[in-house]
Amino acid sequence: MTTERLDPHRQRSLRHGVAGTVPGMLSALTVTGGVAVPPSPGSRVTFGRNRLEVDVCVGEEDVRISRVHGLLVRERDRWWLSNTGRSPIRLSDSVLLHRDSEPLPLADGYTALFLRGTREHVLELLVSDGEAGVATRRPTHPTAPPKRWRLSPEEHLVLAVLGQRYLGYDPHPLPLSRQQVAAELTDRRPHENWTVKRVEHLVSRVRQRLSDAGVHGLRREEVGEPVGLTLTVNLLRELVLSTTLVPMDLEWLELPTPRLPPAEGGRAPAGRAGRSRPAAARVSRARACR
Repeated sequence: MTTERLDPHRQRSLRHGVAGTVPGMLSALTVTGGVAVPPSPGSRVTFGRNRLEVDVCVGEEDVRISRVHGLLVRERDRWWLSNTGRSPIRLSDSVLLHRDSEPLPLADGYTALFLRGTREHVLELLVSDGEAGVATRRPTHPTAPPKRWRLSPEEHLVLAVLGQRYLGYDPHPLPLSRQQVAAELTDRRPHENWTVKRVEHLVSRVRQRLSDAGVHGLRREEVGEPVGLTLTVNLLRELVLSTTLVPMDLEWLELPTPRLPPAEGGRAPAGRAGRSRPAAARVSRARACR
């Protein structure tokens, strides 16, 4: 097998799994691109902001990200993560990996890395178990991929901003207020009319749709008084646990014109999305940022 290049516009997130992999294959993805590397002894993947020096480019215009910020090496049947940069790397389980830390072995499955510069940049990693889905199989049973909810691009944008603390693996996340969401969207999209009322309407619409489809805890009578943030928290948890919202959405928000890709399976705002079937273009020694 050879190294493959991942297209971020087709492979929106590794949280949804990668098709056509073998056990131990490492996939790494950012909004600029990614690679899928076979588990050959001695295989290496570098990442950082200098596209000419690394395999996966992260935070290219952020001078607080090191030119080569980290390294992944295949040794002893595991992938090992090392920090070669100036600032710590935060893992999705809240572990901090410093430059002088011992290399950290990656478990099979999905891991999100957060590189702190002028903001946190997301790098997704997936060590495959040979199945297209992320979850580990039960004995004799095929992997069941998460059932993702279909959102319109507008709904996706609002909910990603609303739940950004959940996507960043904050240890004690809370939703942004509707006022904060409207203000942030106005800053990102100044030519659009973002108001608190519009944000509330979109959030309520999605919550009602999911409740009608059987998701519990999205109605006042289901949670009791005082309601507080409970309905919004339950909505965001469902969207995160179903992988409808993923950490990579934070990176899409930072593009000059935030445009979150539509959920796989179409843009229809009702129902659930089907199973993702991403494709990768085969290249030889391709650089992810080229």
